[in-house]
Amino acid sequence: MSGGFRSRAKGRREENPAPAPARAGAERRRQSAAPARIGDGAREAAYEVVRRVDTDDAFANLVLPKLLGERAITGRDAAFATELAYGTLRAQGVLDAVIAKCSSRELDKIAPEVLAALRLGAYQLLYMRVDDHAAVDTSVRLVEAAGAVKAKGFANAVLRTIARTPAHEWMEQLAPDEPVAEVAFATAHPEWIARSFRAALAANAAADGADGELRAALEADSERPVVHLVARPGEISAAELAAITGGDEGTYSPYAVYLPEGDPGALEPVRDGIAGVQDEGSQLIARAAAEVPVEDDGGRWLDLCAGPGGKAALLGSLAGIEGARVDAIEISDHRAELIRKAVKGLPVTVTVADGRDPGLEPGFDRVLVDAPCSGLGALRRRPEARWKKQESEIAQLTVLQRELLESAIRLAKPGGAVVYSTCSPDVRETRGVVDAVLAGGEVDELDARQFVPGMEGTGDAKSVQMWPHRHGTDAMFFAVLRKK
Repeated sequence: MSGGFRSRAKGRREENPAPAPARAGAERRRQSAAPARIGDGAREAAYEVVRRVDTDDAFANLVLPKLLGERAITGRDAAFATELAYGTLRAQGVLDAVIAKCSSRELDKIAPEVLAALRLGAYQLLYMRVDDHAAVDTSVRLVEAAGAVKAKGFANAVLRTIARTPAHEWMEQLAPDEPVAEVAFATAHPEWIARSFRAALAANAAADGADGELRAALEADSERPVVHLVARPGEISAAELAAITGGDEGTYSPYAVYLPEGDPGALEPVRDGIAGVQDEGSQLIARAAAEVPVEDDGGRWLDLCAGPGGKAALLGSLAGIEGARVDAIEISDHRAELIRKAVKGLPVTVTVADGRDPGLEPGFDRVLVDAPCSGLGALRRRPEARWKKQESEIAQLTVLQRELLESAIRLAKPGGAVVYSTCSPDVRETRGVVDAVLAGGEVDELDARQFVPGMEGTGDAKSVQMWPHRHGTDAMFFAVLRKK
């Protein structure tokens, strides 16, 4: 999905599938109980994804690939289903504003199966080059096939009202006047997230002004990210991995390979465990944890919040080269099992424990704290995430983040290194946590920028803030501390 509404030019995707019988309306015990069938596999799949995200809190990036495989939807139909499902989820706030303007009912009074179809139809009308009749007709038939026969007329009326006004006029009518709120609306983000990004950009003097860069930062959240592979050190080089996969070597990490297209899970190096899928920013953070100079490194390394295992695997590979061992701590049994699979064959011991008090003997040479966070830096990877998250969660997260960082400092030896990282640019989760701990006087901050050579625009503080629109990575943050 692009940053704004589409042009209302002709030449859009025409659809004339034969009508299918409606489902029996009585079977609505669970909103996602049975698929709606209208003879259009791509739209059916997109509709099921949108419904399951709404009613079951499912993850779109897990549900859609499975549906496409099960239903043998490939090629242009798969691409259409992907754009329609992910785009509808990303633009949900804008779509809901338009639907609310055209509806005789309040949004929370519209049945979930009907609202899902309205969102799909509105997205096609406003953002895609789809014929108006096809967008309206197929969406109404999805309402019928889902069992909401009595709502057909209502859905038809709402969508036809939307179609009568050009997309850019809807944007002009509904956009707020306040500048940050307007950018949030135009890029389909909740306003609080836009303000969070603006605060992070404003804290970076290298930016050309927070307001000037905010739109680019938010638009990057709606761009489909390139897959980043990691070549496991000691097993395969990035150059070899690039040659095998047809990808390109990364810009910043010596282990990164960019894969423009294709299924990474089908690649032989990934299947064999000598390569994996990992954002380049994550690679840089794990590498920094292994590279911070430590006097008399005794080979005791710790990953305090290790799930689901990507950083632990890279840290374990580097530890194997250095003759060190890694303790990986994870509070969740399920995620601990994911770590064990990721680090198989590496010098990593996985323990299920609370990182705030894991019961380990202090004296670690290196400690990585990849703290649980809001995940605002990886919104582009989960299209529905921006509308699911709540700003109120950040206050609780920052308490946990600080407790974990304080635990890491207790577990580090005097002179030991502690790397704190988040997949969020929110200042409360990044500099806010680090500065609070620095005030305690137990640690000094080192310049983290020396561990990302060649990466510009990471901020004027000693910490590193990465951005998708600047660096092509997730919006990841890390700071490097040394225990006094």
